[in-house]
Amino acid sequence: MNRKRLLIIGGLSLVIAAFVTLVAYRKFRPVTAGTRPVIAVVVADADLAIGSRIAPSDLRVAEYPVADLPAGTFQGMADVVGRGVLVPMHKNELVLTSKLASPKAGAGLPSLIPAGKRAVSVQVNEVISVAGFVAPGTHVDVLLTGRPSTSGTQDAMTTTVLENVEVLAAGQEMQQNPDGGKPRTVTAITLLVTPEEAQKLTLASSEGRIQLALRNPMDGKQETLQTVRSAALYHTEAAPAPTKAASQPRSVARPAVAPAPSAYVVEMIKGDKREPVKF
Repeated sequence: MNRKRLLIIGGLSLVIAAFVTLVAYRKFRPVTAGTRPVIAVVVADADLAIGSRIAPSDLRVAEYPVADLPAGTFQGMADVVGRGVLVPMHKNELVLTSKLASPKAGAGLPSLIPAGKRAVSVQVNEVISVAGFVAPGTHVDVLLTGRPSTSGTQDAMTTTVLENVEVLAAGQEMQQNPDGGKPRTVTAITLLVTPEEAQKLTLASSEGRIQLALRNPMDGKQETLQTVRSAALYHTEAAPAPTKAASQPRSVARPAVAPAPSAYVVEMIKGDKREPVKF
């Protein structure tokens, strides 16, 4: 009897083990090309920096599952070779249309300028570039300090000329440093601006001294700031000029003088004489 029970228990154990093994195999078995349809697409065969022109040696064709394929892929390398890179790509990464400039845009800095925008460079030093932390991809405000001839005063003034402007390039670099954003010394910063902002920036560079203020990339708020004068720093703002009415001398009212009371006349009669007496 005990032997029969052991055989039954052993048989059930084998059936359960076989079932668990089958389920696990179906769940964790590797997906092969024969079970999922694939398509040949173009991928990067090397790390591609922003602004670079793609060469045939930078690409290769690889099979990719159709179900996982994103939009904008390429099936032939001829459609990719010669185009500029807008977004840095790593080796084995899919090449997408959103990461490339248009076929006629070329490569380098011009390919990074969107339609309706301009790239304007300004000369900077370590102080103006915020100790070298102004790098491609960051956003800055442009401040101008000078003594405008139209102000009628010799006080220095500082005003914010542009706000939330994107930095397109720092020196010859068009992408963020791969060393964790460490500061770098550059002599020129290229900003991405509108045509109107390009005029303001060019005029500001010739009117006085500009300064860049680094912004948090998540802060896109536009501020309404007043021009700051040097006198405001020392609490020596001049008193407002007197108005025309206040500058004229005012007439001083004189107190009215009451007229002297008239004298009383009393006629004195002494015998046959009459004599007037004034009081």
